[in-house]
Amino acid sequence: MGVGASVLSCCRGEFEESDNTGSEYQPLLGDRERQAVAALVKLFENDTRISFYDGEPLRALTVLARSDVHHLQLSAATAFSEISEYDVRAVPQEALAPVLYLLQSAYADVQQGAASALGNLASVSANKRLIVEMGGLELLVRQMLSPNTEAQINSVGCITNLAADEENKLAIARSGALIPLVRLGRSRDLRVQRNATGALLNMTHQAELREKLVAAGAVAVLVDLLHAKDEDTLYYAITALSNIAVDSDGRDALWSAQAKLVTELLHIMQVHKIKVQAQVALTLRNLASDARFQCAIVQNDGLDALLPLLQSSYTALVVAAAACLRNLSIHADNEDPIICAGLLPELMDLVPQADQPELQCHAIATIRNLAANNGSDKQAFIDAGLFDRFRMAVESTDAQPQVLCELAAAFSVFALNDQLWRPVVELGMCHLLVRLLRCGHTDTEYNACLAIGSLAGKGHPEAAEELMRLWPRGLRDGLARALTLPEYASSNVRPAVLWVLMALLNSRRAAVCKVLRADSQMLAAIESIGVSNVPSSSTCTSASWSLLPSFFATKGKSDEMATSPVTADSKTDIDDDGICGFALEAQRMQSLAAQIVALVQDAD
Repeated sequence: MGVGASVLSCCRGEFEESDNTGSEYQPLLGDRERQAVAALVKLFENDTRISFYDGEPLRALTVLARSDVHHLQLSAATAFSEISEYDVRAVPQEALAPVLYLLQSAYADVQQGAASALGNLASVSANKRLIVEMGGLELLVRQMLSPNTEAQINSVGCITNLAADEENKLAIARSGALIPLVRLGRSRDLRVQRNATGALLNMTHQAELREKLVAAGAVAVLVDLLHAKDEDTLYYAITALSNIAVDSDGRDALWSAQAKLVTELLHIMQVHKIKVQAQVALTLRNLASDARFQCAIVQNDGLDALLPLLQSSYTALVVAAAACLRNLSIHADNEDPIICAGLLPELMDLVPQADQPELQCHAIATIRNLAANNGSDKQAFIDAGLFDRFRMAVESTDAQPQVLCELAAAFSVFALNDQLWRPVVELGMCHLLVRLLRCGHTDTEYNACLAIGSLAGKGHPEAAEELMRLWPRGLRDGLARALTLPEYASSNVRPAVLWVLMALLNSRRAAVCKVLRADSQMLAAIESIGVSNVPSSSTCTSASWSLLPSFFATKGKSDEMATSPVTADSKTDIDDDGICGFALEAQRMQSLAAQIVALVQDAD
């Protein structure tokens, strides 16, 4: 039945009831109501494609909406509900007013029609805030508390759409909607359960609201929903848990349910569709920001579940699995299990995939984290093709800046490792560090300096000789350029360059002094750093460079993500600070520069 037919059927019922009753009954329609019905009849006879949101149709429906007659209210609610199914657009306040009025009707079927219309219109961004501004939220919360299932479905569905707007989220929390939403997440009606879970998900995109949801008991409900038979409900619950796991307080709350949570997530990841599998892996990734979950996931055979995803032909699955492994690899106890599970060769194969930079970053960072443990045997890394894969990635013409930065950070870890620094030198990897040093990206240059400085600081002749061989082949130019970077772009790079030069001076003083004395431009750049505000008590000892931190093999920070609202696909938004480093105080940097100049000038 079309919109016109639905409306006119209700109105005609009123006419028939009025005409066929005895004289003891008065006609139910007043003059304005009769005029409104007549206007709608005429409009439908002339044009069935009319708009209800403005002009005479809206005025007529507003009259019917404000009538005391049940059938007229129902006809208006039906019209708004049906028209909003296919004509969904931004509407003026005048069009929303009668819908909100109908939501307050004493009749349940009228309320349901109005809530349905409001839910449809709430899918449009411009309408979301207008509905809240006009007081619609309070009316919807009242509908949520109704024992009527249809009222729950429509009101919760509308709130789900309203919650997709960032400015509405706090208003929803303040309206008292959270506890009813959590309660309706346990509804036996799958439609109510699905809408409630979607609303909870949309409310997890702000840290303040995640705290409120945890306090309202959402964690227990969402964990129970991991058994949901409806695919959408399951996906919403998993994604909401993923977002809650972004915060340390959220992870604390989730830890109380970790035994059930981890095992259930791993089971789901092995049996459900790709979209759900990927979201489970990302949820595990966020959980693995916590050392407790890093161990729990591995102890519950999580690595065996991740391996098939890493080998999948679907990029989304591979990215999600690699992101999870990146966080799992932070825990030192997980290095051997990851290697024994056969994941290292798979990770190595991902390193050169220049067409997937996000995937490259996850794989490189995971390898870096695994290599940071200086006490374990690293032959498996070499056997898996570590340096061949890294060479391919650095030399790729399509390498993205974020990938180059990860590569340089990984090399800075390899250069510190007792088993990996020597292959870096012997297999000719140092020229790759020079290439990274000259790539034009500050963070990459900084990490390349750390790697070169670590090699120079080893005190082994072969490392120093290789670096001096590369001095005229790009190393000098890269260091010189970094010294002359503007202050705002070089707060970390220039101290790292000075550290490299001091490390080289300590290992090959005569050769380095010779090239620096002959390089007036570079020496002047170093001198310009050290001339101002150098403490008079500074001593030019060759060991002063060791005051700089030597713990650059710090594992990368864990990655966390919060997904977008359920009306859109979830997105990965990763904030990776890469390898931890150092920033010298100005006085210490100036002192170090002055020491380098003094050593060069005082050399025989």
